[in-house]
Amino acid sequence: MPLSQSTATRLQHQHELISDLIRGLSEKQLQHRTIPDKWSAFEQLVHLTAYQPSFSSRLKAIEQEEVPVFEPYMAEKDPLFHECLKLPLKELLENLHTQRFIIFNHVNALSEQTLRRTGRHRKYGPLTIVEWTEFFLVHEAHHLYKLFQLTAEARSLLHQS
Repeated sequence: MPLSQSTATRLQHQHELISDLIRGLSEKQLQHRTIPDKWSAFEQLVHLTAYQPSFSSRLKAIEQEEVPVFEPYMAEKDPLFHECLKLPLKELLENLHTQRFIIFNHVNALSEQTLRRTGRHRKYGPLTIVEWTEFFLVHEAHHLYKLFQLTAEARSLLHQS
């Protein structure tokens, strides 16, 4: 089962929406938490950036091991998440785009046989690499939606001033 055209296209381009969503907002505005106990737009970006190397590692484990088992990803427990929080926005976005380029090229080069290999998610069970890729994209889309909400709210506050 190869990657569908839809999945391949989203893997290559979905993250590009970020530039449109954050356009015109300062780093300080992106870092502002509109809801004190919830992530800011900047923290959403940090999460998307920090999660990509974890996803790459999972793919490599699936390729090399017989049905490896993965715990749900927890950003707060990921040292890379905390390192990325300290990065300036420009560097964070460069990392995100570089990692995505690597992921896209890696997945795009996999054989159909390799794409059928599975890794077990503790909550969702066995998933092929194709399904892991779809899971990655849907997860990212959720955070893009949150980013849309947060940046739209920030713009709304700017226009009220």
